[in-house]
Amino acid sequence: MTRWTAALTGLLGVAAALAAGHLVAALVGPTASPFLAVGNTAIDFTPSWLKDFAVRTFGTYDKLVLLIGMAAVLAVAAVVAGLLSRRSATPGTVLAVVLGLLGVAAVLYRPDLGLLGVLAPVASLVAGVAVFRWLHARASSEASVGGRREFLVVSGAAVLAGLGGQLLGNRVDVEASRRAVGDLTPARPAPPLPAGADFAAEGTPSFITPNRDFYRVDVALSVPRVRAEDWVLRVHGLVDRELNLRYTDLSRRDLVERTITMTCVSNEVGGPYTSTANFVGVPLRDVLREAGVRPEADQLLSTSVDGWTAGTPVDVVLDADRGALIALAMNGEPLPLEHGFPARLVVPGLYGYVSATKWVTDLELTTFAAKRAYWLERGWGERGPIKVMSRIDSPKGLATVSGRPVVTGVAWAQPTGVAKVEVRADGGPWRAAQLATEVNGSTWRMWRAELDLAPGGHTVEVRATDRSGFTQPSERVAPVPDGATGWHSIFFTVE
Repeated sequence: MTRWTAALTGLLGVAAALAAGHLVAALVGPTASPFLAVGNTAIDFTPSWLKDFAVRTFGTYDKLVLLIGMAAVLAVAAVVAGLLSRRSATPGTVLAVVLGLLGVAAVLYRPDLGLLGVLAPVASLVAGVAVFRWLHARASSEASVGGRREFLVVSGAAVLAGLGGQLLGNRVDVEASRRAVGDLTPARPAPPLPAGADFAAEGTPSFITPNRDFYRVDVALSVPRVRAEDWVLRVHGLVDRELNLRYTDLSRRDLVERTITMTCVSNEVGGPYTSTANFVGVPLRDVLREAGVRPEADQLLSTSVDGWTAGTPVDVVLDADRGALIALAMNGEPLPLEHGFPARLVVPGLYGYVSATKWVTDLELTTFAAKRAYWLERGWGERGPIKVMSRIDSPKGLATVSGRPVVTGVAWAQPTGVAKVEVRADGGPWRAAQLATEVNGSTWRMWRAELDLAPGGHTVEVRATDRSGFTQPSERVAPVPDGATGWHSIFFTVE
């Protein structure tokens, strides 16, 4: 067998295995696809420092980079196995078996998949071994001219199986369900934004972040697809009565709208992972009071449909002034799929990893001593209060500006609110920046400052102070375990 034929035999064997697993997964659960199951499990075992590097380096494309990397590793392994199998099919067979068993282990590990999900990696294992050995036998036979016909047949079958799996996996028409929800009009709308809430014309973001631009940081390789009519929220644990609430049980209540800024704990100093939206939903406090929270409960453990968990302090979600929501809508429309449709949690003042469960299906009242949520198991902090932070948005670092520069940016200190923002140039005295009109304590606040700077290069720093009088510290601290600190600075040149 030539090297090219051997390499192609290995590649097609792996392609057939993945396609068969993807097709069967469409019938037993899309995330049972061996490729996705292994990817999701890899995310779960990724150390915090590597996860932070991925988010910092690739941003919201971190999952795409992971999938591309996995595909590249599989392709290289398949080619190597094929080349090692020029005289014997054993190396390629071993690879197919190992990949299949890896898929089985990944599916069994996943909290959102039952035993039925194992059918997908088993199908992958059987297809990979059978196709590789058949192609190897045909390509090695003197009667076969390189096995070209067989290669074409397998290539076509793998493509069809993969496409079939994708189509079947998307057969749950979530977008139709989302459209059928219609308008979710709040009985208590948020106050209209006051004039001068941002300095967008001078370089800050718009005060309300459009849904398409709202940051997304989560561990889901594929967006869960749950129809509103199939969704049920279970409230249980240390409660007086268990609740099972359907979507209509919530959507038919008097809904409230709140303007809230959300922030990711992965945000580096000056990072982009903070956004603001008008969320419409049901007060989480009201639902928990209906269930009757027992005094010993100090943690609300929320679980996503894909098994991800977050632990939120009970005293925060029961605080009437905090305004935590079971959110159903975002900026005038039902939640987008990637932001949690049918429902998600939004708890102002806490980083998302302890407060913002998307695709939420389960709320358990428990204790921090009894159960540990997803990121707590990976070394992150227990309660996750958002730290005072500020950022320079304009001018950009290393930019060249003409005339008298205007520096603009945002600051946040949820839920206390921002009282003051100060800037300084080249290590000189701090001076107060002009603040935009405040919307509420749970939202960001824009600022601007005009600076008298001589031509040449300058370094500008910013710091914020919240309404309790606490000033953002200068010491640079990484996001792990409970959020970054430090002053953001940029260097630019004045002409």
